[in-house]
Amino acid sequence: MTVPLGVMSVFVGLVIWACLAVYAVLRGRFLPALLFGIALMLYLNLGYVINGPAAAIANFVGIYDVLINLGLSDPVTASAVATCPDNSCSVWGETYTSHPAWGVAFYDRFANGPEMRSALLLGHVVCNSIVFVLMHVQMFFPGGRASNHALVGRISFAILTVGVGCATILAAQHGSVGEYGGALSTWGFFSMSMFVYATAVLGVLAIRRRDAAGHRIWMWRFVGSMWGSFWLFRVLLFVIDPLFRDIEALAIQICIWGSAPAGILIAEMIRRRVDARSSTMPVAAE
Repeated sequence: MTVPLGVMSVFVGLVIWACLAVYAVLRGRFLPALLFGIALMLYLNLGYVINGPAAAIANFVGIYDVLINLGLSDPVTASAVATCPDNSCSVWGETYTSHPAWGVAFYDRFANGPEMRSALLLGHVVCNSIVFVLMHVQMFFPGGRASNHALVGRISFAILTVGVGCATILAAQHGSVGEYGGALSTWGFFSMSMFVYATAVLGVLAIRRRDAAGHRIWMWRFVGSMWGSFWLFRVLLFVIDPLFRDIEALAIQICIWGSAPAGILIAEMIRRRVDARSSTMPVAAE
């Protein structure tokens, strides 16, 4: 039996993160869980840079293989389950030969696709990873002079523009990928990009009007959209993928369309609770 260390390390990381989340709820100390979530994101995304998109995707698909095969009696009748040539789309060897159909398509698009497609994926992954780190520095550790905060904000926005641009170009190519949901996946990823970029733009416009309260509110929502697009998307897909393996592309469609707005909603609820406790900032923009 093949034991992929990359997949197992992710599972160990998720268990540790879950423990930190429980600790955060019980003790009210959320920083360790927050920082660990950022570190785990960097660990996952670093694989794309070090090992290349194809190898990183095979490891990513391997994470989802575990649950998609749980209780799977007849892969042939499961519309959202597929196989791949030589089982190369996963790191499990012959342990699992059935994989999420979206995962097989994901691997094939970058293992056998044009180099420009892989370059766009790397651009998206690297840029969004940088922004993911910087947005937390800006939000929770502003410190220093306002000019420094503004400079980091401008750099972050420029990098975000490149990252979202790469994602949008990739999404425009999804129309023929039935495993993703075809044209619905294209428009779904467009909507995800819109939620991320629009919240950032509205935050920038607010601070240009010298509306610090409105800027803070929109930056909370932007952070929520980023967490939703990355972590909520992946965790939700991990949970519901086995539940909808008989319906092609349903699970990934739910995640594509729902993760970013759900992240914004969760962030807004957290911000309102924080504001209610501190009573130092308004709950809603004027």
